[in-house]
Amino acid sequence: MPLKIRVGMIALGCNKNRVDAEVMLGILQEKGYDLTNDPSRAQVIIVNTCGFIGPAKEEAIETILEMAQYKQEGELKALIVSGCLAQRYPEDLYRDIPEIDAVIGITDEADIAKVIEAVLARKRVLQVAAPGLPAEETARVLTTPPYMAYLKIADGCDNCCSYCAIPMIRGPYHSREMDVLIAEAKRLAQKGVKELVLVAQDTTLYGEDLYGEPRLSELLEAVCAIEGIQWVRVLYTYPERITDKLIQTMERNEKICRYIDMPIQHIDDAVLARMNRNGTGAQIRALAKDLRRRGFTLRTTLITGFPGEDEAAFEALRGFIESCTFDRLGVFPYSQEEGTLAADMPDQVEEELRKARCDELMQLQQRISKELLARRIGQVEEVLIEGYDLRAKTYLGRSRAEAPEIDGQILVHADTDLAVGAFVPVRITQAFDYDLEGVALT
Repeated sequence: MPLKIRVGMIALGCNKNRVDAEVMLGILQEKGYDLTNDPSRAQVIIVNTCGFIGPAKEEAIETILEMAQYKQEGELKALIVSGCLAQRYPEDLYRDIPEIDAVIGITDEADIAKVIEAVLARKRVLQVAAPGLPAEETARVLTTPPYMAYLKIADGCDNCCSYCAIPMIRGPYHSREMDVLIAEAKRLAQKGVKELVLVAQDTTLYGEDLYGEPRLSELLEAVCAIEGIQWVRVLYTYPERITDKLIQTMERNEKICRYIDMPIQHIDDAVLARMNRNGTGAQIRALAKDLRRRGFTLRTTLITGFPGEDEAAFEALRGFIESCTFDRLGVFPYSQEEGTLAADMPDQVEEELRKARCDELMQLQQRISKELLARRIGQVEEVLIEGYDLRAKTYLGRSRAEAPEIDGQILVHADTDLAVGAFVPVRITQAFDYDLEGVALT
């Protein structure tokens, strides 16, 4: 294989998908391929797709077609499609988009080098096995800034929410061995990673399939013991599995950010039941109140316009958001996904109304967010410096209360130069809708 074959990667969707892309890049780097961020110079482009909901599928198709143009405009010889959309619709992609040279499934990503060799030899490849754990890390290439990384602790999902296609795409829940995860975390720390973000479809279920009981608390304890790691953050914690043991672990370890990301999706009991969600609205309210009392930053996601969501159910959701006041909140209009139970349910809500309800909640959250951020004015917070904005002439950073990529930023004014990746004390001076401003105390 020539050493000068240049490979570009487009990773769409969630941070879990990003980790899969980083593993593929690691495999290719070990095999001697050159990696490039410039698609016009790439001879091979891999589009690692998302296929979760309608807009994500549309973005994936648009990106595939956009990258295919480089066969005429650039140096592209091979276009490969991987990820969730490839796993979900392999034959359709292979048949309907002739510009695609290979379609590979999630489990087949370990064979990425062999697939590239085949397509460069002018063979068209369709290789999609049953879903399982993707390739284990060999020499993962980080696409995040060098000071932070995601640690994917499991794949697949057993929750089987009635609106969700993930179990069909990714298969049942598969935890990665704890020893493997600790070894990976140590390698990341040795590379200079200071913030480690644990992700899975459901992080709170980690270990149950391997050890007979959830082991997220034990995993967190082990990760916190790694030298060099300064912040540990956990995303995608399901409310019904947030135990007192887990909360106490997060409170006891200084490295763990007191940041709870728990997707609740709704608060109305009838809607929750139709969603096949475990737990009740009363349990969610009690948990949110307890976490708020204990000083946690709270993030959640909601779905508006789910089948059967009448005005009363929506008003209950709106009232809950007003009373609970989440620090971070994302709202998505229901997406009717083929193959899911919800897609065939009666009482489907009109798409226009789904979107209108989504917009209404986001406008409400904008006000709530600004009010909550204003309470931080005057506080001194530890901020991780992420870059410098030349136009605003301020540094950009995050505190423990802001997760990377999904939450707001802190604009930091400083009289001295601040290093990217440094942790700096900052006094908060101003609050906006989603961002903060402050002065470095250095």
